[in-house]
Amino acid sequence: MRRQKLQALRDLGIDPYGAAFETSGTVAEVRESFAERRAVSLAGRITAYRDMGKSRFLDLSDIGGRMQVYFNSKELDENSLAVAAQLDIGDFAGVEGECFTTRTGEASIRATRLVILSKSLRPLPDKWHGVQDAETRYRQRYLDLISNASSREVFLQRSAIVREIRRFLDERGFLEVETPMMQSIPGGAAAEPFKTHHNALGMDFFLRIAPELYLKRLLVAGFPKVFELNRSFRNEGISRRHNPEFTMLEAYWAYADFQLMSVMVEELICHLAVMLGNSDHQIHHRDSEGNITRTLNLSRPWKRASYRDLIEEAVPGWFALDTEGKKRRCAELKLDVTHCPADFEMTQHVFEKLVEEKTIDPCFVTHVPKELVPLARLNDADPSTVDVYELIINGQEISPGYSELNDPDLQRERLEHQAGEEQQKIDTEFLDALEYGMPPAGGIGIGIDRLVMLLTGAESIREVILFPHLKNRS
Repeated sequence: MRRQKLQALRDLGIDPYGAAFETSGTVAEVRESFAERRAVSLAGRITAYRDMGKSRFLDLSDIGGRMQVYFNSKELDENSLAVAAQLDIGDFAGVEGECFTTRTGEASIRATRLVILSKSLRPLPDKWHGVQDAETRYRQRYLDLISNASSREVFLQRSAIVREIRRFLDERGFLEVETPMMQSIPGGAAAEPFKTHHNALGMDFFLRIAPELYLKRLLVAGFPKVFELNRSFRNEGISRRHNPEFTMLEAYWAYADFQLMSVMVEELICHLAVMLGNSDHQIHHRDSEGNITRTLNLSRPWKRASYRDLIEEAVPGWFALDTEGKKRRCAELKLDVTHCPADFEMTQHVFEKLVEEKTIDPCFVTHVPKELVPLARLNDADPSTVDVYELIINGQEISPGYSELNDPDLQRERLEHQAGEEQQKIDTEFLDALEYGMPPAGGIGIGIDRLVMLLTGAESIREVILFPHLKNRS
């Protein structure tokens, strides 16, 4: 039937996929500037259509809301009447007319002209229930955004969060920069990269796993405060907290340290929470039916505790055990550590399962083992640890922060130790840059997708990424 209407429009000489249409603004802008008898033009998708004989009503919608349009067949020209007869819910249309308020008090447009801008050949999802199937929502996100107001709100909030992060850092003197997404040596984190090949140069490249080593080159160059909101890629598993392509903020502040960075991150996240309407610093996470399942308390000051103290609290006497004792204790705790050959790896597994996953309200975990963070500065009082924090909220890491290592010889030694037999994976150009001198600095990373999950109450990373990666349909 929709294709028949499509053909009917063409038979009348009306292009069902029309040209540009000048409007008075978006739906939200027209509603905001609404004034009786004001002449306006508006375009949008038809999301409701009520035929009452000579009088008809339709709703024009975009991502910012909807506007009711009224028209009477006596007040439309012949071309508009022909279009009105072939309309369906889902079509894009444009109207010209004047503002008026209905008897029920609804701001509306009395249309005198109606044009078709794009004919919809497939019916939209049910108005009341929207798209319920999760895979359909992710795979056909456009349908999800058309029909689910809650999904639209999440992505509008995500956009506001990113915009506010930029403003927040700009006010504090940070310069936004761009660094390469294709790198000959993937550095800045321990992760499996995606590999590609550049034909003209005849060499392999990797999609970056982090921008860190290039941003630190800018500290060497004399930039005191830099940041990048970047896309990074890791060829690893997919879960409700992981996507192979993700957005990350990294920022570096010359002459600062991890403690100053932690204060800035605390200020930033609390500021974002208030911006989104959480003035009491309470973030409610809800199930699919809207019931509160968990409430996060972001009230300041946030807890700070050392890695060692938190593990001792979870497993008393842990650090007094030898390797075999640690293995037996893990067996008692039903923790599989067969994939953890070194003591520090077993300890990290205990941390992840018994500390991180159980930490709901914000906690800066400080002074982690040096083996876990080869790019951070050693702690002066305990050289077995590094001056870092890991911010844990809602059972996951939201942000790491470092006092950056700027000793080129020690940095080379630690990267060589981490690389083992794969010395070709060391970014020697970065080490060369360090030898020119890099100031002491603080650095942070924030996973934007996880941050949006935290602030919007989303339970899966797929809820906050417009087009998450999925397997092809079989």
